[in-house]
Amino acid sequence: MTETTKTTVISSNLPSEIFAVDVKNHELLKLAYDSFLANSRSAHANTKQRGEVSGGGRKPWKQKGTGRARFGSSRNPIWRGGGVAFGPNGSENYTKKLTTTSKRVALRQALTLANKAKKIVVLDLKTTGKTSEAIKFLSDNKLDRKVLLVVDEKTPEILRATNNIQNILLVRANYLSVYHILNADKIVLSTKSLDIIKTWLTKESK
Repeated sequence: MTETTKTTVISSNLPSEIFAVDVKNHELLKLAYDSFLANSRSAHANTKQRGEVSGGGRKPWKQKGTGRARFGSSRNPIWRGGGVAFGPNGSENYTKKLTTTSKRVALRQALTLANKAKKIVVLDLKTTGKTSEAIKFLSDNKLDRKVLLVVDEKTPEILRATNNIQNILLVRANYLSVYHILNADKIVLSTKSLDIIKTWLTKESK
Protein backbone atom coordinates (compact mmCIF):
# COMPACT_ATOMS: atom_id res chain seq x y z
CA MET A 1 0.00 0.00 0.00
CA THR A 2 1.28 3.42 -0.94
CA GLU A 3 1.87 5.68 2.05
CA THR A 4 0.12 9.03 2.19
CA THR A 5 2.05 12.28 2.30
CA LYS A 6 1.69 14.21 5.54
CA THR A 7 3.70 17.33 4.67
CA THR A 8 1.49 20.35 5.31
CA VAL A 9 2.05 23.88 4.04
CA ILE A 10 1.36 26.26 6.92
CA SER A 11 -1.46 28.66 6.07
CA SER A 12 0.75 31.71 6.62
CA ASN A 13 2.88 30.56 3.66
CA LEU A 14 -0.02 30.71 1.24
CA PRO A 15 0.05 33.67 -1.19
CA SER A 16 -1.44 36.71 0.52
CA GLU A 17 -2.94 38.09 -2.70
CA ILE A 18 -5.36 35.14 -2.68
CA PHE A 19 -5.58 33.86 0.90
CA ALA A 20 -5.28 37.13 2.84
CA VAL A 21 -7.32 39.76 1.03
CA ASP A 22 -9.47 42.44 2.62
CA VAL A 23 -13.07 41.26 3.11
CA LYS A 24 -15.07 44.40 3.91
CA ASN A 25 -18.49 42.70 3.75
CA HIS A 26 -20.09 39.49 2.59
CA GLU A 27 -22.36 40.88 -0.13
CA LEU A 28 -20.33 39.53 -3.06
CA LEU A 29 -19.95 36.17 -1.32
CA LYS A 30 -23.74 35.99 -0.97
CA LEU A 31 -24.20 36.80 -4.67
CA ALA A 32 -21.67 34.15 -5.71
CA TYR A 33 -23.23 31.56 -3.36
CA ASP A 34 -26.75 32.24 -4.67
CA SER A 35 -25.47 32.23 -8.24
CA PHE A 36 -24.05 28.71 -7.82
CA LEU A 37 -27.35 27.40 -6.45
CA ALA A 38 -29.41 29.16 -9.12
CA ASN A 39 -27.21 27.87 -11.94
CA SER A 40 -27.50 24.34 -10.56
CA ARG A 41 -31.30 24.51 -10.54
CA SER A 42 -33.28 22.63 -13.17
CA ALA A 43 -36.71 23.72 -14.39
CA HIS A 44 -38.61 20.44 -13.95
CA ALA A 45 -41.92 21.79 -12.63
CA ASN A 46 -44.63 21.90 -15.29
CA THR A 47 -48.27 22.77 -14.70
CA LYS A 48 -51.20 22.70 -17.12
CA GLN A 49 -52.85 25.94 -18.15
CA ARG A 50 -56.59 25.98 -18.74
CA GLY A 51 -56.12 25.21 -22.43
CA GLU A 52 -54.19 22.03 -21.61
CA VAL A 53 -56.63 20.50 -19.08
CA SER A 54 -58.80 17.70 -20.46
CA GLY A 55 -62.59 18.12 -20.50
CA GLY A 56 -64.40 21.34 -19.80
CA GLY A 57 -65.80 21.69 -23.29
CA ARG A 58 -69.38 21.68 -22.07
CA LYS A 59 -70.89 24.51 -20.05
CA PRO A 60 -71.35 23.17 -16.45
CA TRP A 61 -74.90 24.57 -16.18
CA LYS A 62 -77.08 26.96 -18.06
CA GLN A 63 -76.40 30.67 -17.87
CA LYS A 64 -79.55 31.74 -16.05
CA GLY A 65 -82.15 30.39 -13.69
CA THR A 66 -80.06 28.20 -11.37
CA GLY A 67 -79.20 30.83 -8.74
CA ARG A 68 -75.55 30.00 -9.11
CA ALA A 69 -72.76 32.06 -10.58
CA ARG A 70 -72.33 31.78 -14.32
CA PHE A 71 -69.56 29.51 -15.55
CA GLY A 72 -68.44 28.57 -19.02
CA SER A 73 -65.92 25.81 -18.34
CA SER A 74 -64.63 23.54 -15.58
CA ARG A 75 -61.12 24.33 -16.83
CA ASN A 76 -61.34 27.68 -15.07
CA PRO A 77 -58.34 28.13 -12.70
CA ILE A 78 -60.58 28.78 -9.69
CA TRP A 79 -62.14 25.34 -10.04
CA ARG A 80 -60.60 22.27 -8.44
CA GLY A 81 -59.01 20.25 -11.23
CA GLY A 82 -58.93 23.26 -13.50
CA GLY A 83 -55.93 24.88 -15.12
CA VAL A 84 -53.20 26.70 -13.18
CA ALA A 85 -52.86 30.43 -13.72
CA PHE A 86 -49.27 31.67 -14.21
CA GLY A 87 -47.77 28.32 -13.18
CA PRO A 88 -44.33 27.03 -14.22
CA ASN A 89 -44.10 25.38 -17.64
CA GLY A 90 -40.57 23.94 -17.58
CA SER A 91 -38.98 26.68 -19.67
CA GLU A 92 -37.96 28.94 -16.78
CA ASN A 93 -34.40 30.23 -16.69
CA TYR A 94 -33.09 30.59 -13.13
CA THR A 95 -29.46 31.36 -13.98
CA LYS A 96 -27.68 34.29 -12.38
CA LYS A 97 -24.58 35.76 -13.96
CA LEU A 98 -21.54 37.26 -12.31
CA THR A 99 -18.68 38.88 -14.16
CA THR A 100 -15.38 37.00 -14.29
CA THR A 101 -13.74 39.67 -12.13
CA SER A 102 -16.49 39.37 -9.51
CA LYS A 103 -16.15 35.59 -9.42
CA ARG A 104 -12.41 35.83 -8.82
CA VAL A 105 -12.83 38.44 -6.09
CA ALA A 106 -15.50 36.30 -4.39
CA LEU A 107 -13.26 33.21 -4.52
CA ARG A 108 -10.34 35.13 -3.02
CA GLN A 109 -12.62 36.38 -0.23
CA ALA A 110 -13.96 32.87 0.45
CA LEU A 111 -10.44 31.41 0.54
CA THR A 112 -9.34 34.22 2.87
CA LEU A 113 -12.16 33.45 5.32
CA ALA A 114 -11.33 29.74 5.16
CA ASN A 115 -7.66 30.49 5.77
CA LYS A 116 -8.46 32.68 8.77
CA ALA A 117 -10.57 29.86 10.18
CA LYS A 118 -7.56 27.52 9.69
CA LYS A 119 -9.51 25.24 7.37
CA ILE A 120 -6.92 25.04 4.60
CA VAL A 121 -4.07 22.55 4.37
CA VAL A 122 -1.87 21.58 1.42
CA LEU A 123 -1.49 17.81 1.14
CA ASP A 124 -0.99 15.33 -1.68
CA LEU A 125 -3.09 12.17 -1.64
CA LYS A 126 -0.98 9.34 -3.06
CA THR A 127 -3.17 6.40 -3.94
CA THR A 128 -3.33 3.36 -6.19
CA GLY A 129 -7.11 3.57 -6.25
CA LYS A 130 -7.94 1.80 -2.99
CA THR A 131 -10.57 3.30 -0.69
CA SER A 132 -8.56 2.13 2.34
CA GLU A 133 -5.71 4.42 1.29
CA ALA A 134 -8.00 7.44 1.18
CA ILE A 135 -9.46 6.52 4.58
CA LYS A 136 -5.94 6.22 6.01
CA PHE A 137 -5.09 9.62 4.49
CA LEU A 138 -8.06 11.19 6.29
CA SER A 139 -7.26 9.43 9.55
CA ASP A 140 -3.54 10.28 9.52
CA ASN A 141 -4.28 13.97 8.94
CA LYS A 142 -7.28 14.15 11.34
CA LEU A 143 -9.73 14.99 8.57
CA ASP A 144 -12.90 13.54 10.08
CA ARG A 145 -15.57 16.00 8.94
CA LYS A 146 -16.74 17.42 5.60
CA VAL A 147 -13.60 17.57 3.45
CA LEU A 148 -13.21 19.45 0.18
CA LEU A 149 -10.39 17.78 -1.75
CA VAL A 150 -9.10 20.05 -4.52
CA VAL A 151 -6.95 18.41 -7.19
CA ASP A 152 -5.46 19.45 -10.51
CA GLU A 153 -6.93 16.44 -12.29
CA LYS A 154 -9.49 13.77 -11.37
CA THR A 155 -7.43 10.69 -12.11
CA PRO A 156 -9.13 7.26 -12.21
CA GLU A 157 -7.15 6.26 -9.10
CA ILE A 158 -8.33 9.24 -7.02
CA LEU A 159 -11.91 8.79 -8.24
CA ARG A 160 -11.94 5.10 -7.23
CA ALA A 161 -10.35 5.85 -3.86
CA THR A 162 -12.78 8.63 -2.87
CA ASN A 163 -16.08 7.80 -4.60
CA ASN A 164 -17.43 5.70 -1.72
CA ILE A 165 -16.36 8.01 1.11
CA GLN A 166 -19.30 10.12 2.24
CA ASN A 167 -17.48 13.08 3.76
CA ILE A 168 -15.16 13.80 0.78
CA LEU A 169 -16.09 16.10 -2.09
CA LEU A 170 -13.59 15.89 -4.95
CA VAL A 171 -13.29 19.03 -7.09
CA ARG A 172 -10.89 20.10 -9.81
CA ALA A 173 -9.10 23.37 -9.05
CA ASN A 174 -10.52 25.21 -12.06
CA TYR A 175 -14.08 24.31 -10.96
CA LEU A 176 -13.68 25.54 -7.39
CA SER A 177 -16.63 27.66 -6.21
CA VAL A 178 -17.60 29.85 -3.27
CA TYR A 179 -20.34 27.32 -2.45
CA HIS A 180 -17.81 24.48 -2.10
CA ILE A 181 -15.43 26.56 -0.01
CA LEU A 182 -18.00 27.94 2.45
CA ASN A 183 -19.65 24.55 3.02
CA ALA A 184 -16.44 22.63 3.74
CA ASP A 185 -15.16 21.95 7.26
CA LYS A 186 -11.67 21.33 5.89
CA ILE A 187 -10.12 22.20 2.52
CA VAL A 188 -7.26 20.04 1.25
CA LEU A 189 -5.35 21.53 -1.68
CA SER A 190 -2.95 19.39 -3.65
CA THR A 191 0.37 21.02 -4.56
CA LYS A 192 -0.47 21.19 -8.27
CA SER A 193 -3.99 22.49 -7.61
CA LEU A 194 -2.52 25.33 -5.57
CA ASP A 195 -0.44 26.34 -8.60
CA ILE A 196 -3.57 26.34 -10.78
CA ILE A 197 -5.47 28.46 -8.24
CA LYS A 198 -2.59 30.95 -8.09
CA THR A 199 -2.53 31.31 -11.88
CA TRP A 200 -6.32 31.51 -12.17
CA LEU A 201 -7.07 33.99 -9.40
CA THR A 202 -4.18 36.35 -10.09
CA LYS A 203 -4.96 36.57 -13.80
CA GLU A 204 -6.14 39.97 -14.99
CA SER A 205 -9.55 40.00 -16.70
CA LYS A 206 -9.65 41.40 -20.22
